[in-house]
Amino acid sequence: MANKPSNFSDLIQRVTASCLLHPLAGVARPDDVSTADEEEDCDYDAAVAEEEEEEEDDFEINANPKKNEDQPPRIIELEMLMSQVFDAVSAMKRAYVSLQEAHCPWDPDKMRVADVAVVAELRRLGLLRERFRRSGSGRGGRWGMGAATLREVVAPYEAAVEELKRDVKMKQAEVENLREKLKTATSFDRISGKSKGKSKRRVSCTTQVGAAPAMELFESTMSLVKEASKAFTSLLLSLMRSAHWDIAAAVRSIEAATSTTTNTTYVDSIVGANHAKYALESYVNRKIFQGFDHETFYMDGSLTSIRHPDQHRRDCFTQYRDMKAMDPIELLSILPTCSFGNFCFKKYLSIVHPKMEESLFGDLEQRRQVLDGHHPRSQFYGEFLGLAKAVWLLHLLAFSLDPPPSHFEASRGAEFHPQYMESVVRTSVGMTMVVGFPVSPGFKLGNGSIVKARVYLVPKI
Repeated sequence: MANKPSNFSDLIQRVTASCLLHPLAGVARPDDVSTADEEEDCDYDAAVAEEEEEEEDDFEINANPKKNEDQPPRIIELEMLMSQVFDAVSAMKRAYVSLQEAHCPWDPDKMRVADVAVVAELRRLGLLRERFRRSGSGRGGRWGMGAATLREVVAPYEAAVEELKRDVKMKQAEVENLREKLKTATSFDRISGKSKGKSKRRVSCTTQVGAAPAMELFESTMSLVKEASKAFTSLLLSLMRSAHWDIAAAVRSIEAATSTTTNTTYVDSIVGANHAKYALESYVNRKIFQGFDHETFYMDGSLTSIRHPDQHRRDCFTQYRDMKAMDPIELLSILPTCSFGNFCFKKYLSIVHPKMEESLFGDLEQRRQVLDGHHPRSQFYGEFLGLAKAVWLLHLLAFSLDPPPSHFEASRGAEFHPQYMESVVRTSVGMTMVVGFPVSPGFKLGNGSIVKARVYLVPKI
């Protein structure tokens, strides 16, 4: 037996070639098969039978218990390998029979399954041949075969471990990045003109927020709200123009929504040709700041800020610090129905009317996703989330301060007061100006500081 490795390998190749080239007994054969092919099959079957008889003689010799005791480990290993080889050949024959049966009658699904099975068994035979080759390469014996088998088993796990190591490195880099963002979020600079020595203060994470630092942090966050509002409004206006909206009519509708019953003395047409963005920004801010004075934007009837004011302030600032450096879409992908998720849900449906969305995008897909509790990964919704996050952070800061900032908004037709307002457009010197419409709200902080309301001014007539 030990002296026939080459004959054994040739036998495997011959049997495999026979299965691939000639149909087996019991399977329907085409009528045009020649008798010469049948005779060739008979000759080959006789040769295979002769080889099997020789192998059976060797097995009968090895079946003697006394001789088995004297057999070296090498012979035992080869016998085990041969058993696996013949099992694989038998399975491959069965798979090939199934492949032939799938041809008549024609069954594509069954053919694909049988084809996969045949290929799998051929690959199995190839692996067994490689094991046999390695076992006879000079490092034979039990150790050589065991080492080859062990490498085959361990290789997929080693690849998985390497991939996990790469994932760990990526996560570590992400953690370091988030730590740096958190560090930046908990530190701040005083506004321009203040002393440099006081610009490096940090907000304590474990103690109650100091009045002066938190007030300046509120002012800087309000600046972020203004920038996010401008970005979202610019995108919305460009989409409206691409959809061929009547911008003038849209502006008149926004103006009408800001009007009151009070008699005014200014002209009706107040928005300049290039100032439609301010009217649109006024509409967006009015919707998204609605309910700002309530601790949950009136999404529920919570009164925690009244019953437990100190704890509520600490919780609000903790939430601010945790959320400051987070990407809103990543947060909502993990917690889509959190308080911030519900805020985005309500404000999106309030700002973007169904007819508006259908006109801008041609369908209501984004609205359907929001109604289903999901958050679309589109550029438009991403810009909206940027604005929503900035307003939500400002709201958390407002309720973390003691006393909280008081919210005010300029009314249409009111006189312009530079102490409380800033104009979004340049005005002519010497003219008396009044508020055409409010653009964004203002706040009066507990230390007396004023975050000015932004307004669109028009000449008084």
